[in-house]
Amino acid sequence: MATTVSNTVEADASGPREAEGSVVLDRVTKRYGEMAAVDDLSLDIRPGEFLSLLGPSGCGKTTTLRMIAGFEQPDAGDLRISGRSVLGVPPYKRNVNTVFQAYALFPHMTVAQNVAYGLQERRVPKAQVRERVAEALAMVQMRSFAERKPTQLSGGQQQRVALARALVNRPSVLLLDEPLAALDRKLREEMQLELKLIQAKLGITFVFVTHDQGEALSMSDRIAVMREGRIEQLADSTTIYSNPVSAYVASFVGQQNFFSGTVSADGSGIASEYGVLRPAAAVTAVGPGQRARAAVRPEFIEITADRPAVDANAVEGKVIGVSHLGETQQFLVQLGPEMSLISRLPTPNAPAVGVGDRVWCSWRPGSVQVFAEDEAITEDGFSAPPTTTAIPTT
Repeated sequence: MATTVSNTVEADASGPREAEGSVVLDRVTKRYGEMAAVDDLSLDIRPGEFLSLLGPSGCGKTTTLRMIAGFEQPDAGDLRISGRSVLGVPPYKRNVNTVFQAYALFPHMTVAQNVAYGLQERRVPKAQVRERVAEALAMVQMRSFAERKPTQLSGGQQQRVALARALVNRPSVLLLDEPLAALDRKLREEMQLELKLIQAKLGITFVFVTHDQGEALSMSDRIAVMREGRIEQLADSTTIYSNPVSAYVASFVGQQNFFSGTVSADGSGIASEYGVLRPAAAVTAVGPGQRARAAVRPEFIEITADRPAVDANAVEGKVIGVSHLGETQQFLVQLGPEMSLISRLPTPNAPAVGVGDRVWCSWRPGSVQVFAEDEAITEDGFSAPPTTTAIPTT
């Protein structure tokens, strides 16, 4: 399901024009032999926005980025940057820069020399080079490290230098290919904040490729969730998380508890092996009597020792795992031989239950989402999800 969002921000007598910093992919296809890595994809990236291409390995996100950068050429369709077609235009003639997962800094050069390299290749006057290098290093908080070599820097510091090297050229579009993947969790979270602040300050279009849903949700103005070379859903973070258009998106972005069942005759609920799941409104996405998959996120599942007054949206099980995650506690509750639920609750409100306890799990109708059975996939994005959701037990 390719998704297109119109992006016409300027107009003249000849019609609408695309603004500086816009990126438009118009029915782009890229094949490797018989395989379509990107399949008839249309996408408008707005000037100055932070857009993430999110998906599992093999979904086409990196190929899409490489075509924008000019490292790959489409087999069909058009690709425009700032309103100009770049088909056949080499990378060095596009007003874009790329930050890779491997920072590729020159080890024999200082930090300042690494950042200055691109400007010197373009024969920018020396005075301007010094000024722009100092400005770029200050922006990423690395000015005091200007005379150090890359081997004298931590991974996070090298990442900042690679970012400064890309920004110093003042591109219209900055492409980032999983640049935070090699960093530890704490540093990665810090750099997520810094990247978003830098992007907001500069107003440059950022196109960020990641398989990490947390990165995409925390930084992006919009997220394009990709599947088999196409865009499954394109929306802001809140919409992607709260209103996924398919089980694929629901499963890939955040955790889900999935129930397989059949839509009731009046569409009021999904009859599963473990009880009836009733959404807030009648099911319309799947017809009466059809197989469907209902989803409930872990944070919406309450755990109590006593049976709830209403049977719908309530199931009994045994606690088989408890994990303390700091601000939240996570419970794994087994319902049957092949079915378990994850509940994640704020630590101050978490129930005092342990492994082996019998509990009731319940959730509100507004927390139930329903998808067609044939859309269901696993967390790795390739096959129907199992009825058991496994997490480490403690």
